[in-house]
Amino acid sequence: MTLPPLPEPLPAPVVDNHCHLDIVRHDVDETPLSPTEALAQAASVGVTRIVQIGCDVERSRWAVEFSAEQPTVIGGVAIHPNDAPLSENLDADLDEIEALAGAHDKVRVVGETGLDFFRTDEDGRAAQVHSFRRHIDIAKRLGKTLQIHDRDAHADVLAVLDSEGVPDRWVMHCFSGDAEFAKACLDRGAYLSFAGTVTFKNAESLRQALAIVPRDRVLVETDAPFLTPMPHRGAINASYLVPHTMRAMAEVRGDDLETLCVAVNSNTEVAFGGAW
Repeated sequence: MTLPPLPEPLPAPVVDNHCHLDIVRHDVDETPLSPTEALAQAASVGVTRIVQIGCDVERSRWAVEFSAEQPTVIGGVAIHPNDAPLSENLDADLDEIEALAGAHDKVRVVGETGLDFFRTDEDGRAAQVHSFRRHIDIAKRLGKTLQIHDRDAHADVLAVLDSEGVPDRWVMHCFSGDAEFAKACLDRGAYLSFAGTVTFKNAESLRQALAIVPRDRVLVETDAPFLTPMPHRGAINASYLVPHTMRAMAEVRGDDLETLCVAVNSNTEVAFGGAW
């Protein structure tokens, strides 16, 4: 099966601020793009820069190496919340993440970290909270942007952030809450990043949240190869499909598409510590 076709290019560049170029999905028949092919396809439709996110020590090492090689890529390093309870030596893994976070100036992000109460039951939650606290501390001490994964854990994520204190820059990756939760995050200084889920038919509360986010706090992402936007839901996702999400976001917000693209591009630079 072939990948979804290239969409119409965006009228101004944007950044995919969260993707996993190293992850290959095996639940679909499509042949995935190589990382360099993915960058080229994305650039051809106006997605000119990418934030590559590592989710464990090995993938974080790859994110450091790839971002160092590619001028249009910055990297993020972390232990994913669902992996934290599975670690044989979580503190040692977190020490390695801290070392990787300081390994190269192209590593701008600590994350994705946070809490996931959908896939991890109560037995694993203490490890998730411990890991989340350590990631927050690393981001604050090293001056990195914190990128948060939150699934079915809104109140607990805010409780940990309030306890630890938020970094200067933090992003709620793949925002999944309603307008009330969006306001709570914004009040704490967050940037809210929207993925292909905002195009899904059953995501009305998410669209209501998007509508109230100030233009200078909104970001876009793929979470590729997952969360493919309509009309290609279920296929392999890639950064070149961001235009579908951006067009849906502009419609929901009542924004001119080019104006929103310019804002998202600028917001991403501010959220991740400057241009690259």
